[in-house]
Amino acid sequence: MAVTQQEIENRLWDAADELRVAMPEAQYSSVVFPLMFWKYLSDTWEHRHQEFLADNDGLGGLSAEEAHEIEYRDYQSFEIPFIHPGTVQQRRASWSSILATITQPGLGQRVRASLQAIETANPDKFSRLFGAMTWTSEEVLPGEVLAAVMQAMDRTPKMHEGNMSHDVLGGAYEYLLKRFSDGSGTRAGQFFTPREVVELIVEVLAPKSFESVYDPACGSGGMLIASANLLKARGGRGYTLRLYGQEAVADTAGVARMNLFMHNLTQFQVEVGDTLKDPRFKKPDGSLAQFDVIVANPPYSLKWKPWTKDPRAIGGVAPQSSADWAFVQHMIASMDSRKGRAGVVLPNGVLFRSGQEGSIRQRVLNDDLLEAVIGLPPNLFYNTTIPTCILVFRAPDTKIDERKNGVLFIDASKRFIKAKNRNVLTDADISDTATAYHAGIDPDGNTVALAGGLAARFVSMTEIAANGYDLNISRYIKRATAEQADLPTLIEAYNLARAERQKTEQHMLAVLADAGIKGFDE
Repeated sequence: MAVTQQEIENRLWDAADELRVAMPEAQYSSVVFPLMFWKYLSDTWEHRHQEFLADNDGLGGLSAEEAHEIEYRDYQSFEIPFIHPGTVQQRRASWSSILATITQPGLGQRVRASLQAIETANPDKFSRLFGAMTWTSEEVLPGEVLAAVMQAMDRTPKMHEGNMSHDVLGGAYEYLLKRFSDGSGTRAGQFFTPREVVELIVEVLAPKSFESVYDPACGSGGMLIASANLLKARGGRGYTLRLYGQEAVADTAGVARMNLFMHNLTQFQVEVGDTLKDPRFKKPDGSLAQFDVIVANPPYSLKWKPWTKDPRAIGGVAPQSSADWAFVQHMIASMDSRKGRAGVVLPNGVLFRSGQEGSIRQRVLNDDLLEAVIGLPPNLFYNTTIPTCILVFRAPDTKIDERKNGVLFIDASKRFIKAKNRNVLTDADISDTATAYHAGIDPDGNTVALAGGLAARFVSMTEIAANGYDLNISRYIKRATAEQADLPTLIEAYNLARAERQKTEQHMLAVLADAGIKGFDE
């Protein structure tokens, strides 16, 4: 019977919850994701192995070499090798094999050896996949706690395509990412962008079948996966996208690769390294590789070592105190000149900060590279409460005529609902904002009021230049006072003020009466 989304999510959280006695929730992901992926690989390998045995009548007449060749040619897409092959200690590096030894000392060491053996046996797919694995040490995670986590996770139904769809499996992975992020506060911003923000960026950029999608600060890979999911939802072929990501933290890059595999996306490459210092995707001549779609939510106002000489530095070099515009410069340099477009989430400061950032902003605007600025509500993210914006870039030749030599401003800052830890965008918020971006614009540059408090305006480069290349949204979109007024709040404030005034008057009259002064209350 097919496994429901709710069932697998509940079982996986039960397994994660066993860690509460040993570590804070912020660290759960480093243990749960490798174990979950190992179980997925083991269950999938065993499922296909049983199919192979059934189809080949228990290997009758086949030598061991012939059987191995047929199985890995026609059935298996990766190998679960033996540990200590050819010895009495030989055992397969599978979930079930190690689970059978769960009561024996040294469980963490056996788990580590199994994961390392899988990485070594599949270097093209799983090299460095499982990260540092410090949690396999008894000092970090006692063996009895690791055993409890594995036993709880083993109660999860078999994780293979014969038992659950990749939509369910990928959804379960995403569920855990969100749960861990909700519980880890500001640390979550290092690897997880709220899914509704991701969906808005992808809706705006609208990837198409067979295009390349690149995230230079990919975290857990959510933007790459959302690109494929949106294309699939629109009737396209999400699996045809070529997905590329770079992530500075090795363990987080491993989370991204596991996430992509869980979603059955195999045309991807995730590299580890500092994108600004050491970009890993290059052409044979050493220049930067270029992509059709570029998406990113880089770390905000990151202190960095500025470039001394780099072709990416159009308009100047971003200051040491903030790499925000350096990430923009890298993304612009990585855009395909024929159809490339890029979307990035950054703090609102990039719109108006002066100095070196102002010089870069002026150059980007004069080159007509910026297509749109979308103002977002405050407190959307786990690691900051500040208001942010989405900047959308296109090569000038790819802009439609109506959007050349100017910038489309969209104020979506009022579109959100309050949740427990942060504000969130609803499906309607995402849809309406994306529609505002894709819709036509008033050629006269007037502000257009849209559904649910959205406002949009196309501003000519002449006006922007006259304002010193300041992109502050409030400079270009003026909201009427009546639109901003909250009538119930105003009435309540009036009633409170009226009651306070009456109280003060009564006190004054009493003081006057005591002093023998009369006639003020008549």
